[in-house]
Amino acid sequence: MDTSLLAANLLSPPILFFALGAFAVGVGSDLEIPTPIAKFLSLYLLFAIGMHGGHALHESGLHTSVLVTLLAAVVTAFVVPLYSFAILRWKLDVHNAAAIAATYGSISAVTFVTAGAFLASQGRTFGGHMVAAMALMESPAIVVGVLLVRWLAPAAREAPRAALGRHLVREACFNGSVLLILGSLVIGFVTGTPGWNAVSPFADGIFKGMLSFFLLDMGLVAARRLSDLRSAGAFLPAFALGAPLVNAAVGLALARLLSLPATDAFMFTVLCASASYIAVPAAMRLAVPEANPSLYVSMSLAVTFPFNIVIGIPLYAFLVRIWWG
Repeated sequence: MDTSLLAANLLSPPILFFALGAFAVGVGSDLEIPTPIAKFLSLYLLFAIGMHGGHALHESGLHTSVLVTLLAAVVTAFVVPLYSFAILRWKLDVHNAAAIAATYGSISAVTFVTAGAFLASQGRTFGGHMVAAMALMESPAIVVGVLLVRWLAPAAREAPRAALGRHLVREACFNGSVLLILGSLVIGFVTGTPGWNAVSPFADGIFKGMLSFFLLDMGLVAARRLSDLRSAGAFLPAFALGAPLVNAAVGLALARLLSLPATDAFMFTVLCASASYIAVPAAMRLAVPEANPSLYVSMSLAVTFPFNIVIGIPLYAFLVRIWWG
């Protein structure tokens, strides 16, 4: 791998603040980000990337290649949890396997945002429709995970279907993060350049500073979650490291098949390689209460997320550079 890409990523302020958060936990510091502030930071990132993507989509317009890319994103989000579930079933029961598979079939908006900042540091941009792809990839895995439990767990098949259906629709379509990113995307698309110019001082001017502060909090949370995996053995940490590489390979191959531009291929690969630690866990806790949250949350947040933002992002950029030239 090109060491310059790795060095550029490791020495960027957001990544260094993530490392600072992990270091603070390691030395027993009382550093802490209040929960309301952490929630505001996550909402800000979703708003900012949604507005930016909507503006970019307005500039580029909707055409066949964009729609094909969005369809490929949705199909990928359905397929990844299926083969992930088959692998996880070697060691886990249906409920935990389905919850973890759904986690890895969905995406991490913060990983996507960090990858976008990585491109921006090199003076490069990606298509606004990739933000729509991110939003569309978040929900299908929730549906797949719940359906796997309904089909394969006898007790779940006897549960009332009406309540489950309402919950599925609510979490898959009206989950707060999904609604905000899609809403911001639509607003950015409808208002175009005047709308973007009105919010860009807030949505773009302070973006890297807000991302750095958010990743500081993520470093704190991720370091504290590592202890939850100590009793799980080697299989789950190995899966948490192997899954992003396998899924990234799927994303790269599909991006090449679709002849996506290099920057879009990179962002699509990052989406495929990431794992949810917000939307899917929130849905699984209600829809599959038999699954252990300390497993799927710890795997995605304490292992896969740090791997992707520190090593994965420059690795995927290097692979795109080689394949796309």
